[in-house]
Amino acid sequence: MADKFQVFDLIQEITRNDGSRYFELGNLMMNGRAEKAAMKGLIKRVRIVQLNIPHSTAVTAYEQYINDHYEFPSADLTSWEEWDKPEGPVRQAYHEILKQNHVG
Repeated sequence: MADKFQVFDLIQEITRNDGSRYFELGNLMMNGRAEKAAMKGLIKRVRIVQLNIPHSTAVTAYEQYINDHYEFPSADLTSWEEWDKPEGPVRQAYHEILKQNHVG
């Protein structure tokens, strides 16, 4: 769905407006969009917790799922979309990535 395939190389912590937090994979472009979302009040804050994550098979699987199912936000975003992690291989890959990078 994305105009250009996005490669993930970092893990960021997103703080929702209600104060709850979650981890998400991304890249510098996505981190910039999250920073802009925070400035617009769409999320409370974002911080990078791990840079240059290894491009494992789990990252490849998660990347493929996200690229196939989500549009990446434009520079003029008006909402913040949290990516679903459905049960099965996608959620397993997500948790494996966090575990491999000692995050969570």
